[in-house]
Amino acid sequence: MNPGNAVGGPHNTSGMVAQGYMYAQQHQQQQHSMSQSKGIDTANYQNQALYARIGSQGMNAAPATISGLNNSVASNAAGSIAPASVLGTGGVNNVHSTANGSGQTVANAENETLYQLMIELFSATNREQALAELSQRRDQNPDLGLALWNAYGVMTILYQEIIAIYPLLNPPALTMPVSNRACNSLALLQLVATHEHTRMQLLKANVPQLLYPFLSTTSKAKQYDNLRLTSLGVIGALVKYDNHEVISFFVTTEFLPLCLKIMDIGSELCKVVATFIFQKIILDDGGFHYVTSHPKRLHTVLVILNNVINQMVAAPSGRLLKSVTKCLIRLADNQTAKDEMREGVSEHLRDSTFAQIFAEDVSYRRLIYQLMIKLT
Repeated sequence: MNPGNAVGGPHNTSGMVAQGYMYAQQHQQQQHSMSQSKGIDTANYQNQALYARIGSQGMNAAPATISGLNNSVASNAAGSIAPASVLGTGGVNNVHSTANGSGQTVANAENETLYQLMIELFSATNREQALAELSQRRDQNPDLGLALWNAYGVMTILYQEIIAIYPLLNPPALTMPVSNRACNSLALLQLVATHEHTRMQLLKANVPQLLYPFLSTTSKAKQYDNLRLTSLGVIGALVKYDNHEVISFFVTTEFLPLCLKIMDIGSELCKVVATFIFQKIILDDGGFHYVTSHPKRLHTVLVILNNVINQMVAAPSGRLLKSVTKCLIRLADNQTAKDEMREGVSEHLRDSTFAQIFAEDVSYRRLIYQLMIKLT
């Protein structure tokens, strides 16, 4: 971010299309080379089964941490993988075992369904429905994100789904069905961002930057708001673990202007998530230094936080109010910010504007007391 550009302008959509396309092609070529070395016929492969990179190759995860990973991968002549090796809770052998009772049977049936849905992603006809169903079932298996990341071709499909709608962003031409389809892809991407064994790999591949064009949109139509909210969900999943490398990535890739813009003009839910992300960034010493090291940048941040508070006068939100207050408390650790807040912090935090939230929410009262003590 340029020192004086705290909110920034729209991202170059055509440039992001090219970057996203090149990345998707590179990812696909790498997986194609890997499958050839394994002797898999990729010409017939996509229509028959998924090739999952489970094991020591291509993964940093310790086998013991992923259920079923210690078992050998069972392949048929067409190169298909037994579902339990990808998503199973007890390994390949449990597919044919009834010793674990009905609970294991139900789990295996669910894993089989997830596996089949992943295969359906390779069908242009069935992909939209498969994305929707996988998104709906995303909470049913904790290792689904891991399976998506390591399954041959699946991540490339998700990237393609994301970059395919870039041309619809400017001028605005996005329809609700197209937006829902992209949001389902982003929801699956969030699973990868959440899983401990794929989170950093996703970041190191610069995948979050594919979402920046969505965050730069300004249309208030629901289809665009949903796209921004789901994209923020992916980024929120990455930053919530307080990892310095993650925060550094978002500081250095010009994410902060987009985040601040959404805090200023987004819907309430987008404001809540964006403010949470901003709070996580400034809690990190590197992010805090970046925001407070340049007076103009710091001033713009404080102006936007005041704007968020003032906008809540008509429609108060306890969640958002607490997030903004936490940001102000953290920024008050900087003397320049503290001096400016003493003079310019919104009067609505001091008067009775949010009296109802103040009376009903103990945690908010504590935050306000903490902030006022810091500013004295």
